[in-house]
Amino acid sequence: MTAATPQETAPTDRRVSTRVGSISESATLAVDAKAKALKAAGRPVIGFGAGEPDFPTPDYIVEAAVEACRDPKNHRYTPAGGLPELKAAIAAKTLRDSGYEVEASQVLITNGGKQAIYEAFAAILDPGDEVIVPAPYWTTYPESIRLAGGVPVPVVADETTGYRVSVEQLEAARTDRTKVVLFVSPSNPTGAVYSREQVEAVGRWAVEHGLWVLTDEIYEHLVYGDAEFHSLPVVVPELRDKCVVVNGVAKTYAMTGWRVGWVVGPKDVVKAATNLQSHATSNVSNVAQRAALAAVSGELDAVAAMREAFDRRRKTIVRMLNEIEGVECPVPEGAFYAYPSVKGLLGKEIRGRRPATSVELAELILEEVEVAVVPGEAFGTPGYLRLSYALGDEDLAEGVGRMQKLLAEAR
Repeated sequence: MTAATPQETAPTDRRVSTRVGSISESATLAVDAKAKALKAAGRPVIGFGAGEPDFPTPDYIVEAAVEACRDPKNHRYTPAGGLPELKAAIAAKTLRDSGYEVEASQVLITNGGKQAIYEAFAAILDPGDEVIVPAPYWTTYPESIRLAGGVPVPVVADETTGYRVSVEQLEAARTDRTKVVLFVSPSNPTGAVYSREQVEAVGRWAVEHGLWVLTDEIYEHLVYGDAEFHSLPVVVPELRDKCVVVNGVAKTYAMTGWRVGWVVGPKDVVKAATNLQSHATSNVSNVAQRAALAAVSGELDAVAAMREAFDRRRKTIVRMLNEIEGVECPVPEGAFYAYPSVKGLLGKEIRGRRPATSVELAELILEEVEVAVVPGEAFGTPGYLRLSYALGDEDLAEGVGRMQKLLAEAR
């Protein structure tokens, strides 16, 4: 026998695991952090990067948190799956807002929507299972799928269809390894909202092929004009036993920093995800849970006021973006994002540079006019930019105005 070579016997010198090392940084948070760092340095940067309402959390929610801080019972561990009263309130809120009747035992309270998404995928997927992911997609979806051992399979829609995928596209992507289809309406990053007929078509296709559906409903209250939100398991009740809904307080109640989300689904899946959370993080902050209880149990007046402001800004940003030659921006029907195509600008000279990608164009915009936007590469579709219009009216007009002047120089 020949002796093993040092290369064969030496332990790996990899310092970070392949699984975690392959995960990309959140592009939206990275852009937001860069914009905030520049602002802190005194630069007049306007950031369109993060999907974060510029409104404060409503006072009655804050007061609930203040009272919770004073109560010693909130200083201790509570059930890993969430406060029983909050789980019951979310079940009631789900019925009120979407018509979906569930029990408190079908609810898991998580540390924000991101943990809800990861734990839901982790509870459903085995290694190698495929998840169909409509693109443009939010940056976290494919990374959560990979962390859970699954394989994301993008299905791309563009501005010609309002960024909505068809059942025919989904069917073309289905294989014998497909287990889950991701469904998001209203959508981040595009603001696309599916009609009831389109929701039903997707749901019935999933039922026909025995697929699970994970649906993210966090923008349920942010729809505009004639668009309407429709909850998939309500439209297609036959899907209930293979449907997981994720949601949270962040967008509806301007509570991004409070970190409270939830999973609603079949009891066995919710129990499995709860077991996972019991080892990962245990319970969500009790103070934040008490604040969320006040939010989901209260009226939606504050939400209506925010939606009115977002609708106004939506119209402004779409109009201003479409005034730029080489930019095509469909009208978003939900959420608070515009997702313009900038393919008509790529390769053109702008201040001595020729950006070939939307990444390079976003860098040029930040460096030349100090406006932060997120390139489409982060969402699986190069050639686009995402701009959140969840910022003040004056900043929005000033930021897009700077872009108009810069991009008018394209030759």
